[in-house]
Amino acid sequence: MDHLKKPVIAGNWKMNKTIAEARELALNIVNGWTETGATLILIPPFTAIQEVRRTVNGTEIYVGAQNVFWEDQGAFTGEISPLQLKEAGCGFVVIGHSERRQYFGETDETVGKKVLAALNHNLRPIVCIGETLEEREAGQTLSKITSQLENSLLTLSENDFQKIILAYEPIWAIGTGKNATPAQAEEVQAYIRNLITRKYGKEVADYAIILYGGSVKPANAFSLIKEKDVDGFLVGGASLEAESFLAIAREALRA
Repeated sequence: MDHLKKPVIAGNWKMNKTIAEARELALNIVNGWTETGATLILIPPFTAIQEVRRTVNGTEIYVGAQNVFWEDQGAFTGEISPLQLKEAGCGFVVIGHSERRQYFGETDETVGKKVLAALNHNLRPIVCIGETLEEREAGQTLSKITSQLENSLLTLSENDFQKIILAYEPIWAIGTGKNATPAQAEEVQAYIRNLITRKYGKEVADYAIILYGGSVKPANAFSLIKEKDVDGFLVGGASLEAESFLAIAREALRA
């Protein structure tokens, strides 16, 4: 698996873009990105993965998927397997996004199963963790993060864990226009790195990629990524336009 350059900027397009629109967006990103030294990952809906893959071919831009199932094939109507994603040109897959947990019954246990399935097929998981507003207000942020990690990831071997990208996404900041302050993001991301250090040692923790997600925009990207433990972003709404996505990536590089 490639050693990714930090900062890592991943754009989660969610349930947006037709195939034609996805091609256009990917093309604008390809044409607008002349920098080196950062890793860009585009995460379109399933229907557009192959088209986006074709569009970024020959560049250093990667393609990911928004979800995966834990079996290679079978009677699982409406699901998609790691094998199918790999063939379509994916190198990455988002697992456990808060919207999957909130609307579709994703649990720490299913996240763990999906992570193993992805790793079996050389797909790099981007695993999302984060707390709700109620949990934050009740002072439960760090215990929620701990249980999410312990129940889905910290059982992995050191070798497997090193292939994971983590994305801290405070649920109260996703699509709400509220974002965590740089200090709030850093507090949680430093805590996550500390948990990794305790389990796998300092070298693995230093190497780990921990993204921040939740209303990231060109205006706040610089101040967030200046924090020591923010290694990049998982961008939602702002990734749906080439201009704002590229501006975030450039701000991250500038920092």
